[in-house]
Amino acid sequence: MAEILYNEVPSLDLADFTGGNPEKKKKFVDALGEAYNNIGFVAIRNHYLSDELSARLYEVIKKFFAQSDSIKQQYEIPDLAGQRGYIGKGKEHAKGRNTGDLKEFYHVGQTVVGDDPIKKEYPDNIFPKELPEFKEISLEVYKQLERTGVQMLKAIALYLNLPENYFDDKVKHGNSILRPIHYFPIEDPDSVPADAVRAAEHGDINLITLLMGASADGLQVLRRDGKWIPITALPEQLVVNVGDMLERLTNKKLKSTIHRVVNPPRHLMNKPRYSIPFFMHPRSEMNLASLPTCIDAGHPKLWEDITAGEFLNQRLKEIGLKK
Repeated sequence: MAEILYNEVPSLDLADFTGGNPEKKKKFVDALGEAYNNIGFVAIRNHYLSDELSARLYEVIKKFFAQSDSIKQQYEIPDLAGQRGYIGKGKEHAKGRNTGDLKEFYHVGQTVVGDDPIKKEYPDNIFPKELPEFKEISLEVYKQLERTGVQMLKAIALYLNLPENYFDDKVKHGNSILRPIHYFPIEDPDSVPADAVRAAEHGDINLITLLMGASADGLQVLRRDGKWIPITALPEQLVVNVGDMLERLTNKKLKSTIHRVVNPPRHLMNKPRYSIPFFMHPRSEMNLASLPTCIDAGHPKLWEDITAGEFLNQRLKEIGLKK
């Protein structure tokens, strides 16, 4: 397939995939595959997350992050390696860097219903008692983004000539994370390390990431020719990108695109930015060994076999969340 140099993220309508029209469904799958071969990102409309629910979550996370550090730190549990609750300013850094990102964030994880034994792998969620609405809203957003992610993975499976439901059992009760992020205001830009940025360039760890519209500009993706292009998630759209686990599974047929959140101009560093990605992870036992259909003479196998749980563990250490 010829490489396309996009100047913006292609926009697709999920209703074309879910609406029952075989022709529209195939077009969606083909367009998604082309975008994921080239830029690794698409914008999706007609997903399951309502604008109203999105707005309610943004409202409540702004209230949470506006609280004092001493209140927020009550919800930071060091033993959990940042997998639930609050993660403080500068605690996470990009792989290969030591300078912490200029952000703080909160993690809401999977709620296992029923007797699935995987429940014992997941710590309980932690919710701030100061904002009782945080729990209900974040869990509902989690559910709707997970529903959307399942449909995106069905389309990806078809593009890879796999059964449409290939990923279903692998992501049922998967280790997915909802991450409200606050890129906090900085009154004096000279008070932070010279190389500190809101989020240094990185690839996501997981299968796919679904990003709700951010509150300010700053997200950029690295195009194949080395040019950084800006990405804006429109209010009614989700930006959905390929993560490192999916890149690994497909032997790099689908690209985990490097992206970053750049600092605004100095005079705007005192303005906050909020963002809420949903990192869709499979169950820890999923095998990330490259699919045989993605390996041939021109595309030799790039990585050794590893499970999703082992890969996540490795990467949490690399980004500073796990010792």
